[in-house]
Amino acid sequence: MQLCLISTGLVQAASAPSTIPLEALREEGVYIEINKRTNYLTVIVNGRVMYGFPVATGRRKELTPVGEFHIVTKIVKPWYVRKQIPGGSPKNPLGSRWLGLSVPGTGGYTYGIHGTNRPYSIGSHASSGCVRMHNRDIEWLYRHIPLGTKVIIKE
Repeated sequence: MQLCLISTGLVQAASAPSTIPLEALREEGVYIEINKRTNYLTVIVNGRVMYGFPVATGRRKELTPVGEFHIVTKIVKPWYVRKQIPGGSPKNPLGSRWLGLSVPGTGGYTYGIHGTNRPYSIGSHASSGCVRMHNRDIEWLYRHIPLGTKVIIKE
């Protein structure tokens, strides 16, 4: 089942999953934690909570994967392939930015942390499996969080 599948044909990915900078993988002081129960994303730096953002997760518990992943793709104005909606369109449910997760077998293009054109859904269980954020919040995360950053998703 394709959940938040995006296209790389017309957008520029910052890096392919196989070319994650080694320094990013060694960056132990920064990681992201997502709590599906509270729909909250936390940025942790050197063991301290530094930033927090409300998010939306899967409509059903099993839709958003649980575990430890890494950010393997970063895309500005991602295309929404399932309905052929170009990046930047107000109809695009993926919003302004995409941070793809290393969920096995997906290449960072099926599950991700992304913006939304439905800001009223933030704080609820509303997605098809991805983690939705307000566009201003995902834009901040996109600017400050490098490829390779660890992302822990908890129940």
